[in-house]
Amino acid sequence: MSAVGDVTKTHRIGLLATVRHCLTLCGRNLLHLKSSPGEIVGFALVQPLMIIGLLVYVFGGAIAGSSEQYLQYALPGLLVQASVFAVLATGSGLHQDITNGVFDRLRSLPIARIAPLVGHLLGTLVRVTAGVLAMLIVGAMQGFEVKTDIVRTVLGLLLALVFASSMAWMSMLVGLLAKSASTVYLFSGVLLFPLTFGSNIFVKTMTMPGWLQAWAEVNPITHAATAIRGLMTGTPLGNSVWWTLGWTVALTLLFAPLALRAYRRQV
Repeated sequence: MSAVGDVTKTHRIGLLATVRHCLTLCGRNLLHLKSSPGEIVGFALVQPLMIIGLLVYVFGGAIAGSSEQYLQYALPGLLVQASVFAVLATGSGLHQDITNGVFDRLRSLPIARIAPLVGHLLGTLVRVTAGVLAMLIVGAMQGFEVKTDIVRTVLGLLLALVFASSMAWMSMLVGLLAKSASTVYLFSGVLLFPLTFGSNIFVKTMTMPGWLQAWAEVNPITHAATAIRGLMTGTPLGNSVWWTLGWTVALTLLFAPLALRAYRRQV
């Protein structure tokens, strides 16, 4: 019994060491970007240009009367859409590491068992931050105007990242439970469309039919888009910030423990 207790004590990892391991594996998840610069260009430049070009300049005139006016309405919501779309890919990366045996190699190392999971999450949030900033810069170049101050704008971006992190836990749970990569991709697509298109990202909810309007009003994406739109452009916030934070806490409390349990079964 004493020997077993000594071994357990020896392998116990403190909080600071756990944080260091998480940051190290976050860096490991970002290192592969050096060998694939196309991913950086595509995510940070091409994707924002395509989204703004397609949704604003193709549909903006028909929806809002002018592309400039629609850009002012749609861009804050597009920031939410881009961040959610990016974090839903977290499960794919996690599933790929499991399939390639990366977790098997990490299991033999004296690191915190939670570090690979949190490292994926942190690496994804770094990429999301770069993509959101790129989209905001591209939007500003096309005429988007921030009508509040720098503090509220930064708070809006932070709110988008915090909300996206709660969605990442859901994606990681699917990545840990899925039997194939196609299942993870299918989940991302099926979840993304009703959440984003059934919200006020693209049009105001009052223009929707009653049944869809009822869904859009309770949709967490609607609350996040309204909050960021208000923080950046000065439109009424209402309780949208609190609703967004509430959804963030609820989704994290629901999916993080499930993802951690599924992860422990994997390792």
